Amino acid sequence: MVVQKPRYTGIRWRGWGIRIVLLGCLLWASLGIGACPGQASRWGEEQQLLAQAWAYVDRAYVDPGFNGQNWWQVRQRFLSRPLKERKQTYQAIEEMLATLGDPFTRFLDREHYLSLQTSTAGELSGVGLQIAIDEQGAVRVIAPMEGTPAEQAGIQPQDEILAVDRVPVAGLSLDEVAERMRGRSGTPVTLKLKRQDRIWEVELVRQSITINPVRTRFFELPQGSVAYIRLSQFNGNAAAQVRQAIRAAEAQGVRGYILDLRNNPGGLLQAAIEIARFWIPKGDIVLVTDRHGIQDSIPATGEVLTEAPLVVLVNQGSASASEVLAGALQDSGRAQLVGTRTFGKGLIQSLLELADGSGLAVTTAKYLTPSGHDIHRQGIQPDVVVAEGSVPLTAETLAGPEDIQLQRALELLGQTQGIPVAKSG
Repeated sequence: MVVQKPRYTGIRWRGWGIRIVLLGCLLWASLGIGACPGQASRWGEEQQLLAQAWAYVDRAYVDPGFNGQNWWQVRQRFLSRPLKERKQTYQAIEEMLATLGDPFTRFLDREHYLSLQTSTAGELSGVGLQIAIDEQGAVRVIAPMEGTPAEQAGIQPQDEILAVDRVPVAGLSLDEVAERMRGRSGTPVTLKLKRQDRIWEVELVRQSITINPVRTRFFELPQGSVAYIRLSQFNGNAAAQVRQAIRAAEAQGVRGYILDLRNNPGGLLQAAIEIARFWIPKGDIVLVTDRHGIQDSIPATGEVLTEAPLVVLVNQGSASASEVLAGALQDSGRAQLVGTRTFGKGLIQSLLELADGSGLAVTTAKYLTPSGHDIHRQGIQPDVVVAEGSVPLTAETLAGPEDIQLQRALELLGQTQGIPVAKSG
């Protein structure tokens, strides 16, 4: 099990933006400062840790209205508790953050904080599910990862997780659910799932997962070959592998591309930006808005790798960084989008370390497409809507003869049906 979070990626901001705020917060963490000196002298170690968590949110949270509440009064209420041990403090921090009504802003114990820092490296262990908590508090699947136990079991985007090993997940945080699904490779875990009116249980066996985010194959058309690039996740290897795939396709003289972002739950924002620059010659790639309404743009660099026609495949499992890339390609007119509406996660979380090595994931900004479309909760509507077929999307069925979304993409590139003639990657 892995939960990918878009992490702050060092974007340079104009004015008094998030970069300055976050550097200030991280400096506080490194100095162990959680309150003014006078207050700290009156507080114990537990109160100081809670005050530090409160201060991070106070200075960095994307909503300056803090979900319509007086954030200072929230601080006073929780600091008045008789916190005697670390477990109580962690519980108080979790409850304090819960008042924001934002499931993406949450407390991370030391183990989870470290795991989020390294989860985009390319190697994981678990069942291969990407999850989120929706506005009603339900734990939902964003997408199963290709070739993992979750995908092989037929788990699909938007499936709801009701229980893990027969323990209900209602009321648990995202990381608590994730922790229950983690475990040693080879050990079983039972999930209770709901899809519309169907409720069922499935036993999965955890395994070590190596993420190779890019696969490539070619379709031969009368007008020439089309390169199909499957991008399953935006990890630290994604941009380099996409670059390599495009260069190899250009060397073969392809006449067009299909970029498949279906069931891609996101990952590193910077990877999405780099990949967009391979295709888009000029203009903005994404707009980022901070808590003060200050909007900054991240531009194309003019160093495109190809000018060949491009079609992008998306679905409800395309989230976060996938939506940034798809929105940039759509708004720039560089590509047509085919499939179904995307997931709708347009928030940026930053990881902030607390004095004891635990941390927070705090929503610090949101991103918009270049035209100003707010991705969050709305998703991106494709140019050509094509529902998925009756066969679930898996590593085996993607780009196969029953993949009707792919066939529509091939039609848009000038042919009603393509024949796969090569496969690599």
